[in-house]
Order: sequence, then structure tokens, then C-alpha cells
Amino acid sequence: MKNDENCEFDLSDLHFILKVLGGKWKLHILTSLYIGKKRFKELERDVVGISPKMLIKELKDLEAIGIVNRQTFNTVPITVEYSLTDDGLTLKPVLDHMREWANGFKQKANPKG
Repeated sequence: MKNDENCEFDLSDLHFILKVLGGKWKLHILTSLYIGKKRFKELERDVVGISPKMLIKELKDLEAIGIVNRQTFNTVPITVEYSLTDDGLTLKPVLDHMREWANGFKQKANPKG
């Protein structure tokens, strides 16, 4: 974002954010991992409505960009845990602000409910 008298915005930052975090499921997954490490089935339960195939795809995308860590354990069957990387943990304040905004906006939009 540029900080000048005209308050012009650099939309390339927004495009980058949407490229990294956009889509229907990524914020759901990150919010679930915000709490702590999760196994695949736990994520599948937390992210209601996502198919296993889509969850795998989204986790691979988030892992490829360095926001999610995938750790495998040599058990029978193999155990896989997902967690936020150090870079992923930097999203916590952003997610907190988004939640705060949503709560305030919901109260404004629906003051009786």
C-alpha cells in the first residue's frame, strides 16, 4: 500500500494475498490449525463440507508455499500431522483481526440477533 496524499492502493499486494490464501477452504484450514497440530481426519471433521481430495490439494498448496508443515510418523498405519510453520504462525494476528472484524460487523449488520 502506498502512503501518499492520494491514498492510492497497490493492488498487487491484494492479488498476492488472494493467490496465497484465496479460495473456499484455505482460511478454514488455517483457522483449524491455528489451535494446534491436527491429523488429517481431524482437519476433515473441522472443515465441514470439504472432500478428502480437496483437503489434500489445499494442504499440499499451503505446504508448498511454506505456511503448513506436514510431519509423518512411522506407525501402522502411517500417522500424518499438520501444523502451521513459523511463517504460518505469523498469520495468527491477521486471523485474530479478521475474527474481531467479523464479530463487530455481524453485530452491526444484525443488531437484534
